Amino acid sequence: MRPAGVLSVDTAVETIRSGPQGPRVGAIFDYGGTVVHGFTPPSGPRRLLRGRGRRALAESLLTSIRGARGEGEYERFLQRTMHAWAGHSEAELTELGERQFRRAIYGHLYPEAWRLIRAHEAAGHTVVLVTCLTRFQVLPAARELGIEHVLYTPMAAQDGLLTGHVDGKPLWRTGKADAVRRFAAAHGLDLAASYAYADAAPDLPLLELTGHPTAVNPDPRTSIEATERSWPVLNFRPRESPRLRDIARTAAGFGGLLGGAAAGVLAKAGTRDQRRMADSMITVAADATLRATGIRIRVVGAEYAQSPRPAVFIFNHQSQFDMVVLSEVLGAGFTGIAKREITANPIFGPLLRFAGATFIDRSDTAGAKAALAPVVDTLRGGLSVVVAPEGTRSLTPRVGPFKKGAFHIAMQAGVPIVPIVIRNAGEIMWRNSAIARTGTVDVAVLPPIDVRDWDPGRLDAEVERVRQLFVDTLLNWPAPDADAALSSR
Repeated sequence: MRPAGVLSVDTAVETIRSGPQGPRVGAIFDYGGTVVHGFTPPSGPRRLLRGRGRRALAESLLTSIRGARGEGEYERFLQRTMHAWAGHSEAELTELGERQFRRAIYGHLYPEAWRLIRAHEAAGHTVVLVTCLTRFQVLPAARELGIEHVLYTPMAAQDGLLTGHVDGKPLWRTGKADAVRRFAAAHGLDLAASYAYADAAPDLPLLELTGHPTAVNPDPRTSIEATERSWPVLNFRPRESPRLRDIARTAAGFGGLLGGAAAGVLAKAGTRDQRRMADSMITVAADATLRATGIRIRVVGAEYAQSPRPAVFIFNHQSQFDMVVLSEVLGAGFTGIAKREITANPIFGPLLRFAGATFIDRSDTAGAKAALAPVVDTLRGGLSVVVAPEGTRSLTPRVGPFKKGAFHIAMQAGVPIVPIVIRNAGEIMWRNSAIARTGTVDVAVLPPIDVRDWDPGRLDAEVERVRQLFVDTLLNWPAPDADAALSSR
């Protein structure tokens, strides 16, 4: 039984959908601990060992992300920050903040918070990210999350160099609530109809400010307040660093992948038919990898993965594990289009070559178009093609802009586009990581889209319409079929 007051994210999203709509309703999110799982601050000896170099500067941006839990902790954070950053340029801190986000912070963004933000966005609410930290730490995440309005503690600068002082009042405790109150007055927000999400006791003034406060991963004091005031509570799963069992699972998975690929090829070697050997390699390798890792795949709309064929299957790309997911969902009878850089991968490069993949150089537009020309013949010959129209893996569940190559190919070959929406693969294996974590990957295969009569003059609009299908599906995940496939093979 779920304790009273604790909501599921699905329930929270439904509440947002059924509540008041429009830009006068604010959705105010605390950052550290609410939108992103924090990082443990280093001990005193560790701070001494790391010195004052550029590495120490970068780490100072990272280890304070969790947010302070008390007055003394926040004061120490400000003192260390002002001392360490004084004399450094704003440009340097901005660049380091971007690097730290892409290196580490992106993997700690809560997908549950992502869903809530998207739900508020769909309701037309004014989404605000607020933090006691600085712009160098929060703006990269805000851009990735698509949040325009960000309130943070400003740092004073002179001639582009940080002075080591705060410019005004820090956004801490009542300072954060005051900043939100001023923003609401300037933008015409109705705070009584607005939502606030925060995790720690210093943010109680922020939660008290709105008519719909929600405690997220509450600390003990906030949990008590939430119980006494009947505030709803949301619990997000922490994003943790890889453990020994994750490393062991990954090693088993790679062993299963390579062993399965070899077994699949040998099973059909007697046919001397490379296509049949490739199909066998794909299916056996996917099954072996899933068995070894214990990762499950749950599919909605599985019938569209098998018919019609041939087709151009497009998918949202967030993880190296997508290759295993697609192999499991599609089975045999397909090949892929991949960026040329993957040929350097000692595992996936050879496997994709054997499967007949087409490799393109994204930096050479003319060359890429020429490389894609034979793919039309591949489709006309009966073999389906898989393409990631974003062109590269995304850091988060965000669906990036779609390139038009896949759609041109489908139009020329006269075959349908079939969208494959993947959810949670980025949780199983982060974008820049090769470590596999346990879990379930959800896949929704959408009905085929006939592109034969598309007007080339309206291609941009048509492509954007298809991209929006991915965005909408990730926000409003379809109910599982009665016989939805749940595979760990």
